[in-house]
Amino acid sequence: MRHRKDHRKLSRTASHRRAVLRNLITALFQYERIETTVAKAKESRRLAERMITFAKRGDLAARRHVARFVMKPDVTHKLFETIAPWYAERNGGYTRIVRIGRRLGDAGETAYLELVKSAEQKETERKDRIAAAEAREKALKGEKPAKKSKPKTEAEAEAAAAEAEKPKRGRRKGGDETATPAPARKRTRTGVKTG
Repeated sequence: MRHRKDHRKLSRTASHRRAVLRNLITALFQYERIETTVAKAKESRRLAERMITFAKRGDLAARRHVARFVMKPDVTHKLFETIAPWYAERNGGYTRIVRIGRRLGDAGETAYLELVKSAEQKETERKDRIAAAEAREKALKGEKPAKKSKPKTEAEAEAAAAEAEKPKRGRRKGGDETATPAPARKRTRTGVKTG
């Protein structure tokens, strides 16, 4: 019988187990999807869903409770400001475990632990990924980005125009007359002497 055996020990001491679960849950909220073993994913899911429930509450006590467990303050902020509103109308079931097969080496069964997202969120993320890939390809080809920031005030516009009209110093190519030529150099036995 399994009386009073409510969690997996993961072959670790209590402090080591707590540290592993804190790191996994922090990574889950930071990257929204992590790869780990099935046993760790199942154990992490219990605690991650509790943290999301606290974040949905949103009061100061809940924020302090989550901040004690989640390792990074910016991840705590993301949990309260971004992730918790996704699940405002949902009561539980915030994460999913997708099994991906056995690991080479020790044949441990691995899985993805990920946050469940709505269809709209998936579509916007897909569009963002496509736009980022296109921008990366343009950058590799050497093209300039399509959007150029316009100056907000007249003073900024004048400063930008003045900067564009300034002669470039030290340029040789392109026939720039205002550039100063480098002094002639003579070679001597001890080194280079300018003259």
